[in-house]
Amino acid sequence: MSDDPVIDVEPRTPRRVAVDGRFMLSHPAHLIALGFGSGLSPKAPGTFGTLWAWVAWLVLGAFLAPADWGWVIGLSLPVGWWACTVTARHAGIADPGFIVWDEVLAFWLILWVIAPSSWQMQLLAFVVFRYFDAAKPGPVRWADQVFKGGGWRGGFGIIFDDLVAAGCSLLVLALVERLLGGWAYA
Repeated sequence: MSDDPVIDVEPRTPRRVAVDGRFMLSHPAHLIALGFGSGLSPKAPGTFGTLWAWVAWLVLGAFLAPADWGWVIGLSLPVGWWACTVTARHAGIADPGFIVWDEVLAFWLILWVIAPSSWQMQLLAFVVFRYFDAAKPGPVRWADQVFKGGGWRGGFGIIFDDLVAAGCSLLVLALVERLLGGWAYA
């Protein structure tokens, strides 16, 4: 026998867990990060998370003024960062697709900036944002790659690329509005 201490040189990866309703309800961070269940969709959870954000916007819009939305979005960023970080760590996956709070937050930001707007403009916003979020062209791909990994850095990375996708979407929507005139407003 050697007197040398045993050194664990292999990094330990967290055990992946089944992500279902039980997982979602096991911690408040999971409920938030999974978009209150919208992230449990077996196909296109990001799209379902964005749809949930749109419905929540419409429902809460009856009670919230634009300034209130600013507070909701502003507070949702650090809460979402925490929720995404905790949920990714508990699931054992750095950037899981079932975490959709990033889509929720980014789409709320888009809707807030373009408000008041027609349902057609909101639909266009939805389509343009889903394109940037799913296809990840140029700056969105860069943002997706900058903050990879676990921990707080990874939790921010989950959100960051969607904020960049929101910014790109807003640029496209502003261009459309400029070219087509005032059709976007309710």
